[in-house]
Amino acid sequence: MVDTIERHSTQRLIASDRVEGTNVYNGENDKLGSIRNIMIDKKSGKAEYAVLEFGGLFGLGSDHYPIPWEMLTYDTDKNGYVVNLTKEQVERAPHYAADSAPEYDDIFGRGVYSHYGIAYPLLR
Repeated sequence: MVDTIERHSTQRLIASDRVEGTNVYNGENDKLGSIRNIMIDKKSGKAEYAVLEFGGLFGLGSDHYPIPWEMLTYDTDKNGYVVNLTKEQVERAPHYAADSAPEYDDIFGRGVYSHYGIAYPLLR
């Protein structure tokens, strides 16, 4: 069977199915959760949010926390992403239950970006 880009990473790029499920840590090396999915702008093709699955037990009862993609840094030693947030900061962040995803519109986006103190992208 031939390996394809959909299944593997290159030096600079990674397939989305390889990002989903990747662990996310904070600066103190605490595991915050894992990436549930990535929200990508349809027009620009750029990743806008990593949706963090956080809380609950073994994925049950966990909520989804969109984090602006630019806040995450990939750490090759951890084989995961690092974000400069504490567990308490994540708990207070905008989130939603797994079965009630919001409309990812400009109003929602401005709220998420504002919570993290980041300027909301103007070009849409």
